[in-house]
Amino acid sequence: MDILYVKETTIPVDEMGARLESAARNHQFGVLHVTDLREKMHSKGVEFSPACKVFDVCNPRRAKEVLESKLEISTALPCRISVYEEGGKTKVSTLLPTQVLGMFGAKDLDIVAQSVESDLIAIIDEATA
Repeated sequence: MDILYVKETTIPVDEMGARLESAARNHQFGVLHVTDLREKMHSKGVEFSPACKVFDVCNPRRAKEVLESKLEISTALPCRISVYEEGGKTKVSTLLPTQVLGMFGAKDLDIVAQSVESDLIAIIDEATA
């Protein structure tokens, strides 16, 4: 079973980032933080050429439900959506919550994991359309 959902587009990384933030809001998710990996590595003296931005996104109500069930899942939160250049294209990807939460043996969270996964896919599909 695939653990990633990936979409390809020709939209540049910076524009895709703005579209992703808008789509996240449309699905009641907030963008908590954006890490520009190329910039961060450069600031540490490491050259890294492809553009890659990681968006930490969260729906606080669903996060609360997950965390109240199994606090150790905090190691996998917030959800992340990565926007990066690869092979002349822009790719947008996320780990599938059903697969991630499955690693924690959190069967009682299947419904919330499926719901969050559907929303993350919708966010990515909307941003890349």
